[in-house]
Amino acid sequence: MTIRRIVVLHGLYMSGFVMRPLCAKLKKRGFDILNFSYNTLDPDKTAIFTTLDDFIGHQDTALVCHSMGGLVARAYLEQHSVASQSVKKVITLGTPHKGSAIAKHMHNKGLNMLLKNSIEFLLTDNQDWPFSAKLYSIAGDLPLGFMPILQKGSRSDGTVLLEETQLPGMAEHKIFHVSHTSMIYSRQVTQYINSLLTDDHQ
Repeated sequence: MTIRRIVVLHGLYMSGFVMRPLCAKLKKRGFDILNFSYNTLDPDKTAIFTTLDDFIGHQDTALVCHSMGGLVARAYLEQHSVASQSVKKVITLGTPHKGSAIAKHMHNKGLNMLLKNSIEFLLTDNQDWPFSAKLYSIAGDLPLGFMPILQKGSRSDGTVLLEETQLPGMAEHKIFHVSHTSMIYSRQVTQYINSLLTDDHQ
């Protein structure tokens, strides 16, 4: 299986700009990349999914997603479009697959104005990975952020709990000593992503 096409999806409060360094490193390896920016607080799923369908077409594709981007990728696969069947691998960085504890805390405190429509993704309660596309979940254990205050003694990247990044049915779970944002720029993480995209990593 040769993957030459990659869709990159950023996380909450971010844009494609923060993913540019990672995209630049992947482009050097010859990948055709869509670094897609979307409004995380008011995501237009129809527009997002149509753009992904058009880019993917019928070519084998990988989705590389940071944080909430991994939940958007899941929603895309759940639509079962023809193009989505060409997604062979989903690589997530700090994605709270089981739902975000921080988002739930904010929701319970009545702070939905800070999350708006992102809660449709962040308050999910997924229990497994049921798709044919293989899931490779990258997590961090450098707790720089709010999570150590919210849940003392927990293991996290500062924003997302380690346990939130794991799902039955995933192909692999890899932990790096990085924080939630720094994993985007980590050389080790990038090298691991590159290894997942090579032909010999099935």
